Order: sequence, then C-alpha cells, then structure tokens
Amino acid sequence: MEAKSTGLFKRLCQGLSKSHNALVNGLERLFVHKTRIDEDLFDELEEILILADLGVQTSSQIVDKLKEAIRQEKIHEPSQLRPILQKILIEMLTPFQSPLDISSSCPFVMMVIGVNGVGKTTTIGKLAARYGQQGKKVLLAAADTFRAAAIEQLQIWGERAKSAGVIKHQPGADPAAIVYDAIQAAKAREAHLLIIDTAGRLHNKTHLIAELQKMKRVISRELPGAPHEILLILDATTGQNGLQQVKQFNEAMEGITGLALTKLDGTAKGGILFSIVNELAIPVKLIGIGEKIEDLRNFYAEEFVCALFEKSEGNNHG
Repeated sequence: MEAKSTGLFKRLCQGLSKSHNALVNGLERLFVHKTRIDEDLFDELEEILILADLGVQTSSQIVDKLKEAIRQEKIHEPSQLRPILQKILIEMLTPFQSPLDISSSCPFVMMVIGVNGVGKTTTIGKLAARYGQQGKKVLLAAADTFRAAAIEQLQIWGERAKSAGVIKHQPGADPAAIVYDAIQAAKAREAHLLIIDTAGRLHNKTHLIAELQKMKRVISRELPGAPHEILLILDATTGQNGLQQVKQFNEAMEGITGLALTKLDGTAKGGILFSIVNELAIPVKLIGIGEKIEDLRNFYAEEFVCALFEKSEGNNHG
C-alpha cells in the first residue's frame, strides 16, 4: 500500500468536511448528550446517517449492525458507540478496497466512463502522469468526440504527462473507429496502458449507452479479454443521484470493474460510497481530493473512514 502522507491525509479530512459536519457533529450530539441507549437514539442515528448521504437502506443496515454489536459486547453507555460505529463503517468498505493494477495484460486497456462534468478527462490525465512516472508507455484515446474541448483537454494532459501519446480524430468522428485505431497503435507501439476517454452526454441516454456498448464490442474483438478495466468516474458532490448513475452504467456495460470518486476537495459528502458498495458491490479504486496529479489516490477504506471522522491515529499504509 502507498505510504500515508500527513499533508495529503489532512487534505482528505478537509475534503470530507461536509460529511464530517453532517455525520460526526450529529454523532457527537447524539453520543455525548444521550444518557442511555434506546430506540430514540437509534432513530436519531439513522436520520443522521441518511442526511450524510448513506441512503435509507444502508443506514438501516448500519443501525442493525450497531444494535448487534451492542448486544454482543454488552454496551450500556452511548459514549462507547462512536468507535464501534467507525469499525462497522470500515468493515463495510474494506472488501471493496481495490487499488488499480495494470500488470495483468500488455497493453492493459482501461475504458473510462461517466456523465459529463465528473472529471473523466482530468482523471485520465492524472493516471497517464502516474504511470508515465513509473516508466510505463501510455496511450490515450480521445473517444469523446461529442465535445471538441474534451479532445483538446486530453491533448493538454497527454503533453503534461510527457510519456502519453494521444490517438484522435476530428470532432464528431465515430468513437468506435478511434477505439479501433487506438488498439492497433497500442499493439504496434507496445504500450503498457491504453486509456479510453468516452462521452458522457449525447442527444439522449439510449444513444450514449449504444455508443459505449459498440466501443466495448470493438475493444473485445480486437483484443480478446479487453477492456481489462471499466472505470466509472463519479462526482462525490452528486449525492444519492450518484447511485442511480452507477446503476445505469453498471447495467449498460454489464459490469463496471471499478469506481473512482472525484471532487472530494469541495462540498462533497462522500457518504454515497457506502450506498454504492452496499447495494452494488462495485470495487472502489481511486479517490480524487484535488487538482494536482498526486491528489488522485488509491482508495483505502480505513483511511477514508478515519478522514470522515477526522481521526488519523492507527491509520498507516506503509
């Protein structure tokens, strides 16, 4: 695991401050001011969790797990509940902690999907820089031809990453044709990694989904076993609407292999992550906590929950 940097962890805490305010401040009021553990406490706790974007179903299940822990450990004081709740949340996320690994294939083909504005192209650029710094040969495919700005943005990131070449056509070109050319280029140039940018909005959702499915078919035909990663980018500020986005893309692509949660540096709540893993069991690969290249980080459940609780002790990823 990557070593924890105190400065970056502090930034993650700041990024999750909205969740912290919604969740932890509510918990402090509840666990400090309540004198006994009763149904009122559980009702209030569930409401706090829902307000922190964990969703009704997930919040209810967390409260049930807390009740079970209270019974097993014979706990009587509300002040003892906070660390137990924190442990439950870590245990909920840990099975879905899955840092990116591109070593299984060469070229490793990653298809990056998500609605417009979530940070797809920026995330791709940061990944290109990350792997370029590791000495990997990276190719980027500008298959979001619906927005001319997306092609330009990808080129800028490609230049910034230095080791990344960009395969592109004219705006409005057939994305599947770009994908085809990119696969041939990746094979010919012996690239370690091909990252494919995709559109997030076309004339209607049906058109978008059909286009993504066509790209996936071309990839599989030209390189059996690919795409090796279908990474969905989700804006952490989206809240519960994000769950619907993930469901729609997951269904359309017949299985997303990983999730990257971006924009955890602003007004994000971050609680949506619990709903997604609880309801859809999708691995979480990355979190984005800022604009710099190093701000795109591998996801670690304990670090994420500790940052949510603003409690850094015992959180080492050496």
